[in-house]
Amino acid sequence: MKKGRTMFFCQECGQQSPKWLGKCPSCGAWNRFVEEELRDGEAGQPAAIRFEGVPESIDAIAADEGERLATGIAEMDRVLGGGIVAGSAILVGGDPGIGKSTLLLQVLEQLARRGLTVLYCTGEESARQIKLRGKRLGASAKELLVLVEVELENILRQVQEIKPAIAVIDSIQTVYSGALSSAPGSVGQVREASGRLILMAKKTGIPIFLVGHVTKDGSIAGPKVLEHMVDTVLYFEGDSGHAYRVIRGIKNRFGPTHEIGVFEMRDTGLAEVANPSAFFLAERPEGAAGSVVVPSMEGTRPILVEVQSLVSPTSFGMPRRTAIGVDHNRVSLLTAVMDRICGIRLGASDIFLNVAGGVKVDEPAIDLGIVAAMASSFLDRPVAAGTVVFGEVGLTGEIRGISQTEIRVREASRMGFTRCILPRTQTRECLPEMPIDLVRIGSLRELTDHLF
Repeated sequence: MKKGRTMFFCQECGQQSPKWLGKCPSCGAWNRFVEEELRDGEAGQPAAIRFEGVPESIDAIAADEGERLATGIAEMDRVLGGGIVAGSAILVGGDPGIGKSTLLLQVLEQLARRGLTVLYCTGEESARQIKLRGKRLGASAKELLVLVEVELENILRQVQEIKPAIAVIDSIQTVYSGALSSAPGSVGQVREASGRLILMAKKTGIPIFLVGHVTKDGSIAGPKVLEHMVDTVLYFEGDSGHAYRVIRGIKNRFGPTHEIGVFEMRDTGLAEVANPSAFFLAERPEGAAGSVVVPSMEGTRPILVEVQSLVSPTSFGMPRRTAIGVDHNRVSLLTAVMDRICGIRLGASDIFLNVAGGVKVDEPAIDLGIVAAMASSFLDRPVAAGTVVFGEVGLTGEIRGISQTEIRVREASRMGFTRCILPRTQTRECLPEMPIDLVRIGSLRELTDHLF
């Protein structure tokens, strides 16, 4: 028999090589290259999932995306851009036990209660385990169908016969095709299974959720091309020490990216958090030095977060710099700016910075909040009550403007804050009259004059 062509693939990132390598040049993983058989694209591709399209003028193509399918969970609909688009492929990733299967089972239950037939296909749990979880979540609709299967060809056949309103594949790493000799979860199997499922979704108009495992560094396991193939990529984030869970949109072809939905994990499943600002500020101490509130933007939603700082003299020759929830390199940069511009000498102090509640903020608007928190802790003076701050800090100490100022100020006013320190350049924006005092500053030298 003619021997098929083979290639070595990294099982962490999907990097391919004609020969075995000890260390992956892409992700740096050791001993992760596995030999897999290659298939000819034309000979091995079944005709049933080909588009078989013909060229047509872009002017003649219908551009109506159709009515979106609401999931019945407002936070989920927000992240998806208003609902599920017909024929879309949605990839959901997250740490083990974070609640991916729980959330999707709740979504299917909401749709099944409206009389829609939905399919939950699992290769990791038995039907009895799904039933026990469903009893805890209150999922008992007859239209919610459960399929325990790992063979790709059978899954495709069942989906085409049932024609559900939505299908969930949990997880894509457990699905395998008999056309490939490699083991389930390998790069070749994940690429083959996801490709055929996505093509079927586009052809039939059935939306498909693909649950993906993550590697130890937090990225979705398998080839990177998987994230390029799907329409939407959602990451389910959370901390075992906190009850909240955040689902974040990393990619969305049908809506805004970096939108988030906030949930709280309870005994009966995931409950929506309609007001994240109040949720994250519920336990904020009053009159404590080193605590500052910053209005952050997550997609199109403003969220007030608390930045906490602890500055203390170091007992060692090398001061410690620890940051949780923000980039530690940004903290070191702002520390040097404060030393040079404000005269606040932090070089001999340990600095510990934390965004309360386990939230992660990576936008430049939090710069002024970090500086204010460190200055408040170093001087042991609490920030004036009812004050929020935001703005980007440059290397020369100037305060630069940021986007969506009105939305941030409005959210702070809604939450009862009476004063907002913001960049002076925002005067170019026409801010409407709101019951909040706007203090505009242009340099870090002016910050301490208005902060306490």
